[in-house]
Amino acid sequence: MLKLMSDRYITGSRCFGMVLAAMAASYGLSASPAIAQPLPSRSLKQISQPMENTLRVTGQGSESIPTTLTQVTLGVLVEAATAQAAQQQAAQQSTAVIEALQSQTVERLETTGISLSPRYEYTDDRQILRGYQATNSISFKAPTAQAGDIIDKAVNAGATQIDGISFVAEDATIETARQSALSAAVEDAQQQANTVLAALGLSSQSVVNIEIGPVNEPPPQYGMRSADAANFAEAASTPILGQTQTISAQVTLTIKY
Repeated sequence: MLKLMSDRYITGSRCFGMVLAAMAASYGLSASPAIAQPLPSRSLKQISQPMENTLRVTGQGSESIPTTLTQVTLGVLVEAATAQAAQQQAAQQSTAVIEALQSQTVERLETTGISLSPRYEYTDDRQILRGYQATNSISFKAPTAQAGDIIDKAVNAGATQIDGISFVAEDATIETARQSALSAAVEDAQQQANTVLAALGLSSQSVVNIEIGPVNEPPPQYGMRSADAANFAEAASTPILGQTQTISAQVTLTIKY
C-alpha cells in the first residue's frame, strides 16, 4: 500500500512538472531555476558628468522720469438743518463742479465717495442734534502744467475741499523707462562678471541662465494732503509743480567661463 501511494505521488509530481514546463514554454519562459544575473558594471567615468564653471551675478538698473500727470481728489462739503437739504445742496454743487471739470482737459473723472451724517453737540451730558453734513468727493487726472488752473475752476464752481494731489508719469513713459532699466541691469551684471573674471585671468564664454527680478514702480508721489479750498480761491492761480519717478529693475545672469 505504501509503495502504491509513493508511486502515485511521484507520478503526480512528474505530471505537475510537465504542466508547468508546458505553460512556461507557451509564454516564452524558461522552466529552469532562476539565477540572478549580475548587472553590467559602469565605471565612474561613464556615470559622472563634468561640472561646468559658472559665475552668478546680479545687476541693478534704474531710470528716472518726470511725472507729467497730476491726480487730484477734491469735493464738496455742506451743512444744513435737515438731511434732505444737505444732500440736495451737495448734489447741486457737485454737479456744477463736474460740469466745470468736463470742460477741461481731464482724464478718469469719477466719483470716489458720497456721505451723509448727522452733527451732534454735547451739552450737560446730553446729545443734541445740530444738523446734517453731506460730502461728495471727485477725482481726476490732468496734465501737471494745467492742474493748478483746473483746480481753481473747480473751486470757483463750488468745490469746498481739496483732499490731496499726487504725481504720476504717463503709461507709455513708464514702459519705456522699464525697458531702459532692464537694459541697464543686464549691462551692470555683465560688467561685474567681466571685472571678476578678468581679475582671475579668465574670460566669459556664454550666458547659460537669465533671471529677471521684479521691476519696481514706486507709488504716486504725493504733493499735498487735505486743505480748505477757500485758501486756493484767495490766490490768483494755484501753482502745481511736478516731481520725478524712478523705475528700478534687477537681472541675474549665470555665466559660463
